[in-house]
Amino acid sequence: MIRLMLADDQAMFRRGLARLLALEPDMEVLAEAIDGRAAIALAEQHQPDVILMDMRMPQVDGVEATREIHQRLPWIRILVLSTFDEDDYIQASLRAGALGYLLKSTPSQQLAAAIRTVYQGYGHLGPTIAPKVFTQQHPTSSSTDYQHLFTNRELEILHLLRQGYTNREMATALHLSIGTVKNHLTRILSQLGFRDRTQAALWAYTRLNSPKHQADDEC
Repeated sequence: MIRLMLADDQAMFRRGLARLLALEPDMEVLAEAIDGRAAIALAEQHQPDVILMDMRMPQVDGVEATREIHQRLPWIRILVLSTFDEDDYIQASLRAGALGYLLKSTPSQQLAAAIRTVYQGYGHLGPTIAPKVFTQQHPTSSSTDYQHLFTNRELEILHLLRQGYTNREMATALHLSIGTVKNHLTRILSQLGFRDRTQAALWAYTRLNSPKHQADDEC
């Protein structure tokens, strides 16, 4: 069971969201916070698995609440659910420790899937959020030919990563141990200057799908 906490100052939205999530057989809402300060206190009290965090709230905003919770209780996963998709909010929340960022307009089934992804420790970005994150990535991702960065095995892993494979699925597909896959991923992240697999997947999706590199692959 995925134990959830909601942090949002809009009571009507918060209650509606709680009712929707209650329909998911593997989720339960433990607590609802009306602002960032309450979110910090309730996170310490209930220690949920995943927090759905709004950005603009009175007293303490979502970025500061995310930072405080991540520092005190780093095992809690935080998924931002906001009306706003400004670059500053996105970047600040991810730097503060959030694993994902979605808009409140996200359909309920997609939201539930995102919660499960974040619960497993993977990042998740909405389709309109991902390009904004990618454009702020390390300069290496746009200025260096990827063929000079990675081994053939690492390129295989990048291709699977961009398709959404988990570590276990990569290990099965490539006949490797999970530990070996993790070691390759660690080196890939180091080469790109990224902090998590979501950023690497976005890089792979853009670079490995470009017409030039498709042509290179076919030669």
